[in-house]
Amino acid sequence: MIPQVEITGEPHHHLIFQNEWVRVFDVVVAPHDGTLMHRHGHDYIYVMLGPAVISNLAQGKPPVEMTLAEGDVQSVDRGLVHLVRNTGNTTFHNITVEFLQDEKMHNAASHWDNETAISTHGGAEEVLFVKDGVRVSRVELQTAGFEAQHHHTGPHLVIAITDLTLRAEAPDKTASNIDMKAGEVKWVGGNITHTVTNVGREPAKLVSVEF
Repeated sequence: MIPQVEITGEPHHHLIFQNEWVRVFDVVVAPHDGTLMHRHGHDYIYVMLGPAVISNLAQGKPPVEMTLAEGDVQSVDRGLVHLVRNTGNTTFHNITVEFLQDEKMHNAASHWDNETAISTHGGAEEVLFVKDGVRVSRVELQTAGFEAQHHHTGPHLVIAITDLTLRAEAPDKTASNIDMKAGEVKWVGGNITHTVTNVGREPAKLVSVEF
């Protein structure tokens, strides 16, 4: 049996943010390199920041070959022990988000059952899944595209897939710009109402993790 380490002891996983809700890692594996065998103690998702071809070896199982694209989002249950080998010629780069309250939220009723995706103009928002009471959506806004006014009851995590500049405007016309590089994350508190517009020169792609 291959020795295993906790995710915090795996050198390709770089902790970039943590609070009571999430623990976020920037994961970078160079071509033809691989991770150590490591354990995920929480349910998690990962968001791809570019294309990659990998071999995913879960402990006790045969390896699975995977071809991944920029913007792919995968959901994985806690307890996985695995290693990843980058078998392609591009860097395997993702943002991994662990849900630290997964056990408590497994037993909570989902408040997203009757919720729909936020209305967009000049773009699209796709609800990918609801996990542990968390809603995960992928958003793309063309230049000058915007999300119509909407309300966030709880906090949410924004993960930038591309470099982006967004302008968030509240009903009282208070506005602020949000500049993010691909792979950066931003934690946004709850109980806010705003309209979000892409004021950058390129399409903006992001993933929103709403609690």
